Amino acid sequence: MSQATALLGLIAETSLHAGAGSSVGVVDLPIQREGHNGWPCVFGSAVKGALRTVAEDRVTNPEDLFSVFGPDTKKASENAGALMVGDARLLLLPVRSLTTAFKWVTCPEALKRLNRDACRLGLSGRLALDVPDVGDTEALIHEGAGDLFLEEYRFTQRTEPKIGAMATTLACLMKRDGAEAELTKRLALVSDDVFADLARSATPVNAHITLDSATKTTTGGALWYEETLPPETLLYVPLMAVKARRQKSTLDAAAVLAQVTGLFAEKYWLQLGGNETVGMGWCAVSVLEG
Repeated sequence: MSQATALLGLIAETSLHAGAGSSVGVVDLPIQREGHNGWPCVFGSAVKGALRTVAEDRVTNPEDLFSVFGPDTKKASENAGALMVGDARLLLLPVRSLTTAFKWVTCPEALKRLNRDACRLGLSGRLALDVPDVGDTEALIHEGAGDLFLEEYRFTQRTEPKIGAMATTLACLMKRDGAEAELTKRLALVSDDVFADLARSATPVNAHITLDSATKTTTGGALWYEETLPPETLLYVPLMAVKARRQKSTLDAAAVLAQVTGLFAEKYWLQLGGNETVGMGWCAVSVLEG
């Protein structure tokens, strides 16, 4: 089957809450996480819904919309959509530091997984990363020496020339001016185990209350804790498209994909997750096509 592929880079410009829906811990509203490693993510169903919401505003032909995403729920049996949307996977986590404003932290497994996804999507020529090994007490950076403090952890900084090459490669996933220079300055590579700990402990948890509109005091029992992904988090989303399955549609795989990637040609923002009315979930989108 002929396929067209692309990768969306999502850099969070505001806090992002893609809720897991239930909690067994002290956080009432946790974020979505991958089951096997605990890394934050946004499930593909949520990303696809957000893309469809944008398309409903910007695609002028309803038949094209139904060809790409599938028809409305009441007519779901008419045809399947032609777009396959993967989970938004974590690549760079912004972590506060005592020695600098913050670092974009990643690990070898996250980078190797990006390599594998890029290979599957036919993007190895643009996203092939040479990933070095790193010890549990080390943080590999472009240049620098001494100790690096990330949250409560202390690392020995080690200069690694490959970090500069990574920054150059990953800049294409960040829709902002000066991305390469900023990444070169802030990118830090830690071990897989340390990254897993940071992915669990370095995500903000905020307390929320409800105020009585008359007295402006707290309503009894209305206290909850909500977890978010912080601004500056970098995620990526694999996309694959096939020929439209809708009867009489003439869209081939490339045309189906173009219906989606073209959504961000001029307005390159996507709102993901909940709490849109308080400004959460806004991401800048970059597009890499295979």
